[in-house]
Amino acid sequence: MKIAVSSENASASNLVDPRFGRAKYFMIYDTETKNWECINNSQNLHSAQGAGIQAAATVVNSGCTVLISGHCGPKAFAALNKANVAIYLSGNTTVEEALQLYLDNKLTRASEANAEGHW
Repeated sequence: MKIAVSSENASASNLVDPRFGRAKYFMIYDTETKNWECINNSQNLHSAQGAGIQAAATVVNSGCTVLISGHCGPKAFAALNKANVAIYLSGNTTVEEALQLYLDNKLTRASEANAEGHW
């Protein structure tokens, strides 16, 4: 299974980026290989619109079935749900800490978007 975590920098030791669509990076963890991969999401940082949908496509195309982020807007939430990606919310933690909280079943699964569009 692959798990995407929105990240402020290109390292799992950095903080979770609270914004999904406009996150700088996605750190992808593969539970089978125990390896991290970094995907640059800078193309969406200054998008006038569609950042969440584009970021959702990036996560889905990377093979992830779980997303961990601070916030997720309505269009991104809908796109991820349609692709059967489970969304979990994490507070002010590092990417590694957020992953461990997920693996320990200590994160809350989102049942709806928790941010407005264009956030």
